Amino acid sequence: MGTPTGPVRLLPVVALVGRPNVGKSTLYNVLTRTRDAIVSDLSGLTRDRHYGVVEKDGNRYIVVDTAGLSSSPDALAQHMSGQARIAVTEADVILLVVDARAGLLRDDIEIAAELRRSGKPLLLVVNKTDGLDEDGALADFASLGLPTCAIAAAHRRGIGDLQETFFEHLQFPEAADEVALDPNDDRCRVAIVGRPNVGKSTLINRLLGEERLLAFDQPGTTRDAIEVEVEWDGRPYLFIDTAGMRRRARVDEAVEKFSVIKAFQAIEQAQVVVFVIDAREGFAEQDATILGQVLDSGRALVIAINKWDGLQQSERSEVRRRIDLGLDFLDFAKRIPISALHGSGLGELMKAVRQAWHCALKELGTKDLTEAVTAAFIAHQPPLVNGRVSKMRYVHQGGRNPPRVIIHGSRLKDLPESYKRYLQNNLRKRFRLIGTPIKLEFREGKNPYAGRKNELTQRQIQKKRRLMKHVKRS
Repeated sequence: MGTPTGPVRLLPVVALVGRPNVGKSTLYNVLTRTRDAIVSDLSGLTRDRHYGVVEKDGNRYIVVDTAGLSSSPDALAQHMSGQARIAVTEADVILLVVDARAGLLRDDIEIAAELRRSGKPLLLVVNKTDGLDEDGALADFASLGLPTCAIAAAHRRGIGDLQETFFEHLQFPEAADEVALDPNDDRCRVAIVGRPNVGKSTLINRLLGEERLLAFDQPGTTRDAIEVEVEWDGRPYLFIDTAGMRRRARVDEAVEKFSVIKAFQAIEQAQVVVFVIDAREGFAEQDATILGQVLDSGRALVIAINKWDGLQQSERSEVRRRIDLGLDFLDFAKRIPISALHGSGLGELMKAVRQAWHCALKELGTKDLTEAVTAAFIAHQPPLVNGRVSKMRYVHQGGRNPPRVIIHGSRLKDLPESYKRYLQNNLRKRFRLIGTPIKLEFREGKNPYAGRKNELTQRQIQKKRRLMKHVKRS
């Protein structure tokens, strides 16, 4: 059995905070390179928190877009401000976003004073500086006495300098693949994630119940990240919990205020993710957010459909239909019905976890891969690219967790997504890769024989000249 790995270092969190309509959502969209946050001239559109994982220079961090902080007594405004304050408590770095065109307002001063009391690293981001005298705009906010960056989020100006500035305050985890493939650790690292109240706590406690060996219970960072070692069916597992719910007496008191952030951080540290769904509730936007991150991270995945025992047969059929429809983009993941409360289905669940783990770490031979992709090309020719046929030369494995398959050839990078999915499905069937995504990488190196034609032509000319000289001498 492996030894304790020490505290889990989580993905750092950057919170965007400020009064309404200063450009927080625009900045969020620029950092995440998405259009997830609604952007409008109307204030107060961001009522909850949006989360995204940003990758820059090989490092990853979570950015949180918050609703505007407001002193208004309106109930909705107070709810929105409460959501922003939750993000502040979870953040490693706080970016206070202000509007250069509006200048320094009383609300900005009050928000800055509140954020200072958090004790977190605080950076002032002066947005909407395009078309303004930048020095004059910054001077207006100098009285706040905060480190300052000037940006124009709508035009993507100043974003690189901004990231370099707040990177100084972030501690990044080790590369996830290196952690997952530690040769001295034979335990499968499992994260159990999902929305609040779907049964994660009950499932964890059932797995830690009688006839199970709890080897250690180790607190991690200040956010109470915890690693728990469990032996199931004679095999070691390491469960990663970032919600601080391991103490059984307090498990019912846990309030999962930061469920999305915690899920993102757990996914990053895991080899296999068990995503728990309440069979009675179905899907929500938050489910899609977390599952999208699982797919992007390349982690192996098992879907646990909880609270299955109380459903009638007709209800079960309907639940399966809705889940199959909603998870069609995750067709590689097994769906296991369970009852965390009564313990039914847990054997099948752990078997699926073990299978997904083995598949994610599977070694694939170059000869077998090349034959498999060649057969797929022959069975179904790829579409023409600019009127020319794509060609495949050879294939090899470029990494594990998840399996990364590198295909060398010509005119491969422009293959349509539908054909790439076709290749993935063929590889999945050929190598029985269940529970793990497959990453395809296409490379189009220079033809090693390019230029040989001209070289041969020159040789032929020289040979002809020598022959002509010989004829003349004769």
